[in-house]
Amino acid sequence: MFHSATATAMGLGLTEEKAVDLLERHGPLTAGEIVKLTGLAPASVSGLIDRLAAKGFVRRVKDAADRRRVIVEIDYAYVAKYAPLFDGIARGLMELYERYTDDELSVILDFLRRATEVQTAATAALAGGEAVSSDTS
Repeated sequence: MFHSATATAMGLGLTEEKAVDLLERHGPLTAGEIVKLTGLAPASVSGLIDRLAAKGFVRRVKDAADRRRVIVEIDYAYVAKYAPLFDGIARGLMELYERYTDDELSVILDFLRRATEVQTAATAALAGGEAVSSDTS
């Protein structure tokens, strides 16, 4: 529900917000990489990128190594204006982290990584595709 509320506050749909989240976690991506990570159809991803670019959240840039290739990256100067939306949850999580030792947090992190792998595999099975590795290191 938090993602839904922040998406609304940012003027984004849930799919748009999740795409911005993917770009924040993975860094700049090609449209094809976004297709693989989301499971969306290529035409849907093209429209998604168009909407995010029109709203100012992302920009398309030419790949320095291959000028024919286009990469989608976050416009951090624009996105920065939404940072205050996350202040409350960031504070709350920091207070929560302080309740645990480093060893306990290590176990929790291990559990979350493994749970993410299980969810990724289950999602891929439901979608009939391959599991996409989520680098959480």
